[in-house]
Amino acid sequence: MAKSKKAKVEDYRSLDNEALVAKIQDEEVRLNKLKFSHAVNPIENPLTIRNLRRSIAQLKTEQRKRTLGF
Repeated sequence: MAKSKKAKVEDYRSLDNEALVAKIQDEEVRLNKLKFSHAVNPIENPLTIRNLRRSIAQLKTEQRKRTLGF
C-alpha cells in the first residue's frame, strides 16, 4: 500500500541535508530512465511518471525550506 502524503513529507523532513541531496539526484535519474523507457516502449502505468515528478518537487521544496531557514 502506498504511503500517505503526510507520511512521505515526514520522511523527507527526517533526512539530513546530504541524504536529501542524494535522494533528489537518485529520483531525478530514475525519472529520466522512466521517461526514456516510456518513449521507446510505453510503460504499463504512466501515472508513475507523474508521481515521481511530484515526489521530486516535494523533496526540492523541503531542500528550499532548509536553505531559507523555515
